[in-house]
Amino acid sequence: MSIVYDCSDPDSRAAGLTAARTTLKSGRLAVIPTDTVYGLAADAFDSGAVADLLAAKRRGRDMPVPVLVGSWNTIDGLVFSVSQHARDLIRAFWPGGLSLVVQQAPSLAWDLGDARGTVMLRMPLHPVALELLREVGPLAVSSANVSGQAAASTVQEARDQLGELVGVYLDGGPADHGVPSTIVDLTSDSPRILREGAVSADQVGEVLGIAPGDLTVRAPR
Repeated sequence: MSIVYDCSDPDSRAAGLTAARTTLKSGRLAVIPTDTVYGLAADAFDSGAVADLLAAKRRGRDMPVPVLVGSWNTIDGLVFSVSQHARDLIRAFWPGGLSLVVQQAPSLAWDLGDARGTVMLRMPLHPVALELLREVGPLAVSSANVSGQAAASTVQEARDQLGELVGVYLDGGPADHGVPSTIVDLTSDSPRILREGAVSADQVGEVLGIAPGDLTVRAPR
């Protein structure tokens, strides 16, 4: 039976973080608050748990699961080479609503879907998510909804869609933005915006010194 923990109460928050850590490390799923929308989380290095995440969302392997990290430094162990563009965007927008698609380190033993050697990374600006990430390590996290339905901006919206497929729900209150992150593809020499969301193309372009119109907006990854 899934349990909802109210993270506005210190005791419930502590109990919820402990339960989420245990749940994730045992290969099960948790719903966590982030600064954009609620996320459905699995241990990024547990391929079975990631498969369960995709199944819960009714989503295929052709849409790989992004990874959330708890610190800037974590990216160095996950990425083949951290470009200057990546470091500039991380300094400007992490933690926050910007996801970066990069070439993953070839030694990583994980299976996030048909990612073709890439990974989407983000550091969320939410105290509950950050505390959990720093305790557990990188988490495979996708929006807490069934594919094709609206992303959850409250824990109840997530529970209505995912129900008992999730072991622990951490209630951090309504999501601050309720919109997904902006996705920037850094896998080639020319950065590209794949989805414009919480961070505008103008903001990305200003940091990179690139005209927003040259950051071609394409379909989401």
